[in-house]
Amino acid sequence: SSNKTLVSPGGVFEFGFFKLASSSCWYLGIWYKNIPERSYVWVANRDNPLHSSTGTFRISGTNLVLLDQSKNTVWSTNLTRRCVKSPVVAELFDNGNFVMRYSNNSDPSGYLWQSFDFPTDTLLPQMKLGFDLKTGPHRFLRSWRSPDDPASGNYTYKLETRGLPEFFLRSEDFLLYRTGPWNGIRFNGVPEMPRLLDNILTENKEEITYTFRMTNHSIYSKFIITHSGFFQLLTWTPKVQLWNVLWSIPNDQCDLYVLCGPYGYCDTKTSMCNCIKGFKPKGSQAWALGDMSQGCVRKTSLSCGGDGFIRLTKMKLPDTTYAIVDKLVGIKECKKRCLKDCNCTAFANADIRKGGSGCVMWTG
Repeated sequence: SSNKTLVSPGGVFEFGFFKLASSSCWYLGIWYKNIPERSYVWVANRDNPLHSSTGTFRISGTNLVLLDQSKNTVWSTNLTRRCVKSPVVAELFDNGNFVMRYSNNSDPSGYLWQSFDFPTDTLLPQMKLGFDLKTGPHRFLRSWRSPDDPASGNYTYKLETRGLPEFFLRSEDFLLYRTGPWNGIRFNGVPEMPRLLDNILTENKEEITYTFRMTNHSIYSKFIITHSGFFQLLTWTPKVQLWNVLWSIPNDQCDLYVLCGPYGYCDTKTSMCNCIKGFKPKGSQAWALGDMSQGCVRKTSLSCGGDGFIRLTKMKLPDTTYAIVDKLVGIKECKKRCLKDCNCTAFANADIRKGGSGCVMWTG
């Protein structure tokens, strides 16, 4: 029922049934216990609400199930394991993760199920987005439909791993924004994050995932994708009892995907498109009218073998989905390879740490 809840050991999070002010629907979810204005970080049955306050949440074999008043299953963890090695327990942790495990095994690698594997619109510290290459689903964020409706909305924020890891913000299938590829420290096109946050990207045989942590663990913080399509970092300010937006993307016109077209770049100081040196607008009439999406073309055609490179600084690197990535060679070898390949138009370091390493080459 609506008045019975589970509280994490340190009293940080609470789990139970809730209803939003302007709706008669009921949901099962997790929220911050001590924040007066309810802030929901996870919803189990976001697309299948209960239509009355009479619901039952329980353990059934090796599954968690949510039943409506007619005892129909509204939501379930849907695991197919038959073997029950020992009693199953479910518990809520202080990091906001709700897990189901065998009572005699508290090792995270032995969890039967965890809410962190099925995010809704919120990324909490220690929670991961991306791929568990052994078992798990592709973990990504999807917005609420509106501030009062947690149903799946139009916006998604997903880590893509072809080329170098990079986040893409989409509305349905329409690409709105990308962060730029991971450069060893942060996502290359993202302005510096606040210093109280550590970005962590893990890339190995088992996972390619992103998470973050706060340098001050007592600060409540979260990333959310809003119903209107912004990806934001929020921290709770106890003095004023408000969530403070520390950082938000898209940030300005230059953040819009392919705004300036091929060989064009957007100047964040003026929010205007420009052509890279050696290029000119493709459709000068369209440019004059403000449509720069056709981009730019070379003023003189390339002579393969006789040309060199111009260094571009303070640039968001192009999409690496179809780029050639070799993390084992340095920038000198990278340049040599790019000069040899007549289709190669640009190259860069894959990782900027310790003076730079690795090679990314863009062709075509």
